[in-house]
Amino acid sequence: MAGPNMFMLFMLLAWLAKSGQSASGNRNNFVRDACSVTKYRDLCIHSLAPFSNSARNSPGKWARAGVSVTIGEVKNVTQFLYKLKRRNLMRGRNRLALLDCIECFQETIDELHMSLGILRRLSAREFDRQMDDLTTFVSAALTYEDTCLDGFEGQKATQVDLLKNRVLKATYFASNALALINKLATTSLESLALADP
Repeated sequence: MAGPNMFMLFMLLAWLAKSGQSASGNRNNFVRDACSVTKYRDLCIHSLAPFSNSARNSPGKWARAGVSVTIGEVKNVTQFLYKLKRRNLMRGRNRLALLDCIECFQETIDELHMSLGILRRLSAREFDRQMDDLTTFVSAALTYEDTCLDGFEGQKATQVDLLKNRVLKATYFASNALALINKLATTSLESLALADP
């Protein structure tokens, strides 16, 4: 009697393992497909993988996810910048550049929040204008981040190098978000309506 029961148990476990791999494979395919348009694919895949179940094939949801993770990264960098300011780790020209950088990142957060607001209320009637606004806002966010980096051009110090790396990573997130928005902009409104129930 144990033989048939063990065989059935083994078959059930094998089926469950296979279906779990299939579901995981689908999630990976969703995020890989969404990130195929981005310049920094590995970062995109890693940062957006948690959204695979909810975003699936929806360009609108992937664009929202891209902007959301960018906001998170930009807020982390902003906290880091404030920490550098509080600890007085930079002096002279670097201190002034740091203050400018903080202002740029505050503007970046504002631009990204406006973008997220638009993505939450997309409409067929306003779609083209909304896509123009999104492109403008996220491009402005990238410009602010680049402006921050410009202030430290030619400067060498451990804290400056660390700051540059953190800011540069934030630009990668914003670049990916912009690519996902551009993908959304090329999506037909009919498929957008079907993909975002």
